[in-house]
Amino acid sequence: MCGICGFITKRDYKLEQLRKMNDRMYHRGPDDSGEEIYPVGADRILGMAQRRLSIQDLSPLGHQPMSSSDNRVTLVFNGEIYNFLELREELKEYPFRSHCDTEVIIAAYLKWGISCIDRFNGMFAIALYDREINTLYLVRDRMGKKPLYYWQDEDNLVFASELKPIMETPGFVGKIRSEILPRFLFQQCINGPDTVYENVYKLNPGSVLSYKNGNIEIWKYWDVAQTYEKMSAKPVTDYGQAKEELKNLLRKAVADRMISDVPLGAFLSGGYDSSLITAIAQEQSKEPVKTFCIGFNEEKYNEAKYAKEVAKYLGTNHTETYISEKEMFELVESIPEFYDEPFADSSQIPSMLVAKLAKEKVTVALSGDGGDEFYCGYNIYDNVKQAQLLDGLGGMVYGLCQLPGFKQAQMFEKLPFKVRVIAGNRNKESKTQFGASSYIETANKMVLGQGISCHYEQESNYAVKDWQIKRMLLDMDTYLPADILCKVDRATMKYSLEARCPILDKDVMEYSYRLPHSFKYEKGIKKRILKDIAYDYIPKELLDRKKVGFGVPLDKWMRGPLKEQLLAYSDKDFLLRQGIFDAEYVSDMVRWYLKNGDGGPATGANYSKICWSFYVFQQWYSYYHK
Repeated sequence: MCGICGFITKRDYKLEQLRKMNDRMYHRGPDDSGEEIYPVGADRILGMAQRRLSIQDLSPLGHQPMSSSDNRVTLVFNGEIYNFLELREELKEYPFRSHCDTEVIIAAYLKWGISCIDRFNGMFAIALYDREINTLYLVRDRMGKKPLYYWQDEDNLVFASELKPIMETPGFVGKIRSEILPRFLFQQCINGPDTVYENVYKLNPGSVLSYKNGNIEIWKYWDVAQTYEKMSAKPVTDYGQAKEELKNLLRKAVADRMISDVPLGAFLSGGYDSSLITAIAQEQSKEPVKTFCIGFNEEKYNEAKYAKEVAKYLGTNHTETYISEKEMFELVESIPEFYDEPFADSSQIPSMLVAKLAKEKVTVALSGDGGDEFYCGYNIYDNVKQAQLLDGLGGMVYGLCQLPGFKQAQMFEKLPFKVRVIAGNRNKESKTQFGASSYIETANKMVLGQGISCHYEQESNYAVKDWQIKRMLLDMDTYLPADILCKVDRATMKYSLEARCPILDKDVMEYSYRLPHSFKYEKGIKKRILKDIAYDYIPKELLDRKKVGFGVPLDKWMRGPLKEQLLAYSDKDFLLRQGIFDAEYVSDMVRWYLKNGDGGPATGANYSKICWSFYVFQQWYSYYHK
């Protein structure tokens, strides 16, 4: 696990500048660093740098940038290739000098070319330069567990694991893309390939970028919609067989992720996903697995007591700590430094705290991320199923409300909130993303100019009729990489901790696509097959309860200790100078919210959420654009 950065350019960048870029990611790799500049082609230089968090082969032989024995290939790499030992067996003819997966990538490329990435099972962001064909490749893993940004400016290309090294690059302007801000305010994250800056992009998950002589080409080597279509055509129809095969795949995925030369543990919230991963890890360990959980004094948010019961049953070496609201609040100030792009999922705060706790004893932690998206675990999926059943009726209601008499009488606006949501859901590209239109209207009105759609209008990409499946696939393309995996990466890397996600193993993901949907959701039971596997390890009574997520009291904070700062951020004069937001509208909206609070379920307006997104953006802006 590391951070990488570099460039290929005609400009006169110096080694000291590359070192400054690299050091902006010190937290991603405090164990070692390497920076090199090479002449390439006729008139360009190549800079490559890496901050190293040593996990495997702790010797200097794992140092990066790393070049092939014939000096044809040089690369920097962030992540883990979990099947590198198997690949190494196929590459015996290569004169290996180390025992790390980085050198296996080089050997694989020399044998199979860039198509070698199809063989990699892991999480990775790779920058590889081939001198023989004068080409730089940037590669990102299938689900986007590891981040990779790039900035293109004329024939200059700069890449990095985070935005900070790009911001450090000489000549970087950093013009903010205001058109993406309504979606950010609504979604609380920025989905790739977009970023907050013009001409800066995220390389999408499952993608390769090639750069040669100033020309960029990008293609997908793994795609959610295409892979689902291919794998679902070969369904596993026997439930017992599916359960046993999925369990074995999870066992292998966990075993592969337990290979480490440093201490390893697991996050254990007490929910199904983390409990199952922990149980499988404990099954394969000769010693008690180190597990970590944070608790909250507010009962409705607290799962620590359940995690403790699961840990006791499994016999893990469990560490828990109860977090005060004060401890959570103290982390608010650090958000822009470590989430160097606006990011407003408030569960980032407890995620940072559990990462901090784990780092005291381990350097690698297993997590249960991906279970909800791949096995139909979120509560929204219940609502999506109901919305599909009511869609026809909703269309009829909407049509009636558009008739001249009803329209003139504004009948649609007089309908109950839930009826308006179903009736107004007419965009075929966002049918599963229904919600309060007033919330979207607020986000759009806050920002000057025309913004992109707050919804992800891409649902025709998924050739399925079932709305639940469609929404799950959409979440795999958007919410999972842009929110969940981004949150976990930055929270763990803040403390130089590596998080590994067995449920997002390539073989596990692809096998899940072969399962009939009824194996995942049946009669209101979500994550059916994962739950049944978990019950093989842990008694049902220890797991079967209402889903609880990490909670942060946003409304209390916004209208309490953050009130004065929120008022300053929404001051009309400040907003006019900033030139991004509608000064009068935002100022009035924020003051109305501070006086009245959330709109509540009758209107669907959750103003604490949108004010938090606004607050986080302004906090980020103040940190990087003083």
